[in-house]
Amino acid sequence: MFRILSEALVRPEAFSVYTTREMWDDPHVSRRMLAFHLDPDVDISSRRASFVTSSAKWMTETFQLERGRRVLDLGCGPGLYAARLAAAGATVVGVDFSRNSIEYAEAEAEKLGLDIDYRHSNYLEDDLPPEQDLVMMAMCDFCALGPTERGRLLAKVREALAPDGFFLFDVYSLAAYDAREEVGHIAQNLMDGFWSPDPYVGILRTVKYPAEKVVLDRYLIVEKERSRTFYNWLQYFSTDQLENEIAAADLLVADLLADIGGRPFDAEAGELAAIARRR
Repeated sequence: MFRILSEALVRPEAFSVYTTREMWDDPHVSRRMLAFHLDPDVDISSRRASFVTSSAKWMTETFQLERGRRVLDLGCGPGLYAARLAAAGATVVGVDFSRNSIEYAEAEAEKLGLDIDYRHSNYLEDDLPPEQDLVMMAMCDFCALGPTERGRLLAKVREALAPDGFFLFDVYSLAAYDAREEVGHIAQNLMDGFWSPDPYVGILRTVKYPAEKVVLDRYLIVEKERSRTFYNWLQYFSTDQLENEIAAADLLVADLLADIGGRPFDAEAGELAAIARRR
């Protein structure tokens, strides 16, 4: 136990450890994550239902997603955006590496009579469908990737875009970084049993990386027979850093917004969204 607790105090290099797959492959955690996705009144895992509906409407109008237009939803989860965009007439491919989310999305699409191509896949590793009129990534998922992974993703997105296609995604801003604090917290069954169906002690340590503008939420989960550590990394962006990363992938910024619902850019907001296109 001394070794486990001592290791929990070590400050790892930013984005040096990933546990995303372990979290989504865990049956209990992935079910709890899916429940958050489907809760219409919270901004956890997915935006609340009212925002998803309004932003999907804005996307449909802005990118003219009528019949025949192709949309690729990266990190589609249970298909909240994919279903709305398909219902508007777009041809949609949804990609996610949560099997629970994909299975739920497929069942919902069948129930609604929607023809959506859902793929249980890792978009950083597997081929993406080409000639997409819109590639989208919601809920600041881009921020959970390290610099190398972000560069790989942008390169793959560029290849997936049609010549006049767009990439729409959101990120956390430096204003949100400044609002974060380094904290430590310990609790029995931390986060109301989110991490395990069995009794456990959860230790959360939040660490800030000022030079990189990165925050790590590290969860140490200690059960009777095992202990596990989950790393949740988030990159926070200035407009200059975001534009530079987009340019490095041979993409151009067509517009900067406050969110993927089309609100005008706000320098004081905790998030910003980018519309990028091929050069």
